[in-house]
Amino acid sequence: MNPALVVPPIYAPIPPAIHPEHAAIDARTAAWADSFEIGSKEWRSRLVTQDIGVFAARILPEGDEEVISILSDFVIWLFGVDDGYCEEGALGSRPGELAAALQRLLRIAQNPEAAILTDDPLAESLRDLTLRLSRCATPLQVGRWVDTLREYFFAVVWEAENRVAGRVPNLNDYTLMRLYDGATSVVPPFLEIGHGYELQPYERDSKAVRAAGELTSFITTWDNDIYSHHKESRGTHYYLTNIRVLQHEYGLTRDEALTKAIAQRDRAMCLFMSLRARLEDEGSPQVRQYLQSLAAFIRATQDWSVSSLRYTTPDDPAALSSTFTDTPTDDSPDPLDIPSISWWWEQVPAPRTRTAALRLV
Repeated sequence: MNPALVVPPIYAPIPPAIHPEHAAIDARTAAWADSFEIGSKEWRSRLVTQDIGVFAARILPEGDEEVISILSDFVIWLFGVDDGYCEEGALGSRPGELAAALQRLLRIAQNPEAAILTDDPLAESLRDLTLRLSRCATPLQVGRWVDTLREYFFAVVWEAENRVAGRVPNLNDYTLMRLYDGATSVVPPFLEIGHGYELQPYERDSKAVRAAGELTSFITTWDNDIYSHHKESRGTHYYLTNIRVLQHEYGLTRDEALTKAIAQRDRAMCLFMSLRARLEDEGSPQVRQYLQSLAAFIRATQDWSVSSLRYTTPDDPAALSSTFTDTPTDDSPDPLDIPSISWWWEQVPAPRTRTAALRLV
């Protein structure tokens, strides 16, 4: 077995924060998962030690506690789908059947009163999540949440097809689908709901705000791939991370791929900070709050990844640095050579990109 991949301190220009009721939120999520019997008892006992509620409390450190609890429960539900259906479950190697099962779950998110899958723990817990969210959110926000769930489901079916084929996709395809199959795009609706506002469609759907949201997904999934590589690569099932994709794309060693992955996320982080500065200058108070929450989500992923037992795996310790650095390994203002995302760099004028990046780092 290969020695553990040594992950150095990673660039973190965003300060940490956490909701003061994080312990209570974490305990409630554990009880909620037990009440619906999500996954096996062994799976739940393992997952409830992984600080899911703490993660949610870091994403919305100043948000409404009830909404944070729903987000926390939703995250553990997503792990139930990912671990139970998509990666380790039988459906993970049967894309057609997986698509049908996920479509039935999606119907419950759209219409929780639908009398289907009434004896399925994942379906019943999703029904509960939908009903609770509907009491906190506007119909438009619930609809957007369902849309993001659809994006996630579509992407994990794509991942299952690669699993069946034993295929490593090219970098461009992987980057595009990773924006969705990591379930990061399902979080932004909670950022609005948790602070009691609703972005106007012209704000949320503007290219610059969309770029900020996609940058958040890219950075958090790239970080997740880096921090979870040890756990994923130790398993016996097919796994897919940016490190494996970069090795395949460029013929790199594992350590060289890690260095490149960190450089890519650092360049994206510098762009996020520059774009955030531009949008905070120009945007409404709601846009500024949204950007602050996107930043908190990025930092939450970092803090949770270096501390959660899900990735530190004490029985087979991962070599993850528990500290961060304030210096990026790559602060170039040039777009990454990935066509599906290179348009992000167009949202910040070229002269200001470098100036802002240098000022903010």
